[in-house]
This record gives sequence, structure tokens and C-alpha cells, in this order.
Amino acid sequence: MTDSPSDTETTESTLDAYAADFASAVGAESWSTDFDTIHVYITPDQWVEAATYARDEAGLGFFSWLSAVDWAKEVEVGEPVDDVENLEERFEVLCCLSSPVDASAVILSTSLGKDHPSLDTLVPVYSGAAWHERETAEMFGIDFPGHPNLIKLYLPQEFEGHPLRKSFALGARIAKPWPGTVDVEELPSTENVEAGEGSE
Repeated sequence: MTDSPSDTETTESTLDAYAADFASAVGAESWSTDFDTIHVYITPDQWVEAATYARDEAGLGFFSWLSAVDWAKEVEVGEPVDDVENLEERFEVLCCLSSPVDASAVILSTSLGKDHPSLDTLVPVYSGAAWHERETAEMFGIDFPGHPNLIKLYLPQEFEGHPLRKSFALGARIAKPWPGTVDVEELPSTENVEAGEGSE
């Protein structure tokens, strides 16, 4: 069933009101509701406090996920950046907190500098953050002070580098350039077959 225009407008206004109230309560820099998703932008020093508010006051007791984005002007692999001049280089850390009883959810987002990225752990607030922070530390090189066991999940402890940074060179791309052309044998030509039909 498709929502009527009035239903859509009501949903949008409800989302906007919820986002505005949440953002105001945590002192957020800004917020958006693009794609029907509440996205609240905060500073690193508001990170733990905002998550605590989400759990205790907003009813968002389920920790869904946490990850990061490396916003970089120079990329070792993949497509080049479209608008290099206007890109602010940084790490963006995001986490999604949701309700265990309804569809309420908020994505918290904060930006970290590239030199020594560090963000206080959310483990005391959401124990489910432990695994996600370990993965983010390993793949992006972001430190989470206060984390009880910030060791690697996937790679050997002696592995150097952070594979999800845009500056990390993928070994597979040394042998085959991005996006990796696939070697496919050409189909047999049909010209000779057609020319030989009926010739007996």
C-alpha cells in the first residue's frame, strides 16, 4: 500500500520533530532526516553523553552498529574524488542506536582529525559497541580510549596498516588495476559457421 501525500507529510513532520527534540537535548551541531533516517551530528566531546541520553531518555536501548568513513582527497584505489577542493579531510564515525520495541532509530555522527583520531569508547553505555569499536580501530586506525580490550579481530597482531583507509594500497590491485577487469574468453566466431551452412 502506498502512503497518501498527507500520510507522508505527517511521517516527515513527526521525524523532523523527533530529530529536532533529540538534537536539542544533546546540544547537537545539526541534524537531518534524509531518506527517512534521523541523523544527528555532534562533536566528539558530546559522543558519550549523546549515546547515554539515547539509551536512558530516548528509549534507544539497542546498539545496532558503529563504523567510520575516511574522507580523503587522495585515494590509493577506487574512483577519484569528484570535488577535491571542497572536501574536508577527516574521519567520520557513525553509530546507529535503535529501539527494541518500535522503529525509532538515530544515527549519531561525529568527525575526527586525521592526525591522531581518538573517540571515547561507548562500551560502558552499550556493551555491544565493543566488537564494532575493535573493528573500526583495526580497519581505520581510530583509537577508543577506555575500551577494555582493543585488540585486532581479523588480522595478525603484527599486521601494519589499516585496510579501510583510502591511503591503504590493496595488494590485489598491484596485479590488476581497479576495478579489476575480468578475463573472459571470446565466444567462437559464427561467421565461418554461417558461411559453411548448406555447402555440401
